Amino acid sequence: MELTIEKLVYGGDGLALLPADERGRGKAVFIPFVLPGERVEVSIAENKPGFARARLNRVVQAAAGRVEPACPYFGQCGGCQYQQASYEEQLKIKTDILRETLRRLAKIEFDGEIRVHPSPPWNYRNRTRMRVWAQPEFAIGYNRFASRALLPVRECPISSAPINRALAAMWKLGVAGKVPAGVVEVEFFASGEDNEPLLEVTLAAQSCDWPALAGFARAVREEGPAIAGVAPFQPAANASVVRMDIPDKYAADFGNDFLVYRTANANYRVSAGSFFQTNRFLVDEMVTLATRDSAGGFALDLYAGVGLFSLALSQTFRQVAAVESAAFSFHDLQANSPSNVTGYKVEVDKFLAQVPAETRFDYVVADPPRGGMGEAVALGVAGLKAPRLTYVSCDAATLARDLRVLTQAGYRIRALHLLDVFPQTFHIETVVWLEL
Repeated sequence: MELTIEKLVYGGDGLALLPADERGRGKAVFIPFVLPGERVEVSIAENKPGFARARLNRVVQAAAGRVEPACPYFGQCGGCQYQQASYEEQLKIKTDILRETLRRLAKIEFDGEIRVHPSPPWNYRNRTRMRVWAQPEFAIGYNRFASRALLPVRECPISSAPINRALAAMWKLGVAGKVPAGVVEVEFFASGEDNEPLLEVTLAAQSCDWPALAGFARAVREEGPAIAGVAPFQPAANASVVRMDIPDKYAADFGNDFLVYRTANANYRVSAGSFFQTNRFLVDEMVTLATRDSAGGFALDLYAGVGLFSLALSQTFRQVAAVESAAFSFHDLQANSPSNVTGYKVEVDKFLAQVPAETRFDYVVADPPRGGMGEAVALGVAGLKAPRLTYVSCDAATLARDLRVLTQAGYRIRALHLLDVFPQTFHIETVVWLEL
């Protein structure tokens, strides 16, 4: 059937309406790889009581913003959703979706300007994670679109050049049978200067063939120029992964287990397993937006990671409290922090519950993971009554949920910034300035 795309929704799909039923209502249908206003031919792939999903067969009438995708894997790969759109069109789509998400989920009618901060649209990623099959035939790549099946890829146009060189080295060693059978995932992480990639290698089982793994680490560092090191991980009981202790006799084969990430503001030690921002072009701008025009006595950095914002705040505040619960990130936070930054290795909700009632923060920055703060933490943050609060978000839906709590508690949105940290994808990074 042919349908007209009304708009794009958060998650990457286009929304159209099926022909009206006997009650005069048309069911919503979601279609990937389309653009607003396009006339498309689709086939229904999944029909549920409240909505349907469809496959795109062909574009009957294309939107003005449609372009030829630059990646040969687009449409097969689950990583990108917007390569069919020009970059200008992508920014417009994301701005519209952010505004609508705030309206729909938070009941916030933000009529002000959403200030957009673009990125170079290609080769921007400094961190890329791929799945690995070592046997029966080597392959490395991403999940296929809407599937857990592996799509082998030889290049990734949104990843930086050093990551693509390291990927080529993995293919060469894998085809030669030099990637151990236990390797199931590799995460590539490149430094701020876009060199010295660090490889985080995850194994399938608790046991490890150290001679084979050390030989692989040595070989990939020789094959991929300027690879800083290889850090092995293994599954843990709680479904996470833990870094393995390398025997002393093999330590030299693996190289470094950290990078020094240099920014305009500071240099950061970032260990394998620690979180750091993904877009190498927007790190400095994000720090500036999160800390601009802020100074005083006491600042609070929630979900501090390795101290990306804490170090900038330390230059304009007498004291900074930095809260981070992840072990590797907290270790780096301590290594990176000057004397006026105090780190707290604790979950944010527990930290907030322990803050003395008389404590007053002049400024708060919160940069939670994709799941956001949640109602309890948002209420706790609001209860601090800091005159200024900056919320850094990587998910529009959880941002809207949390902003509803914060605005109901008395905060108002002073400015809304959209940083396009993830071009070619539906992901939206936002920096929100709030004040009482």
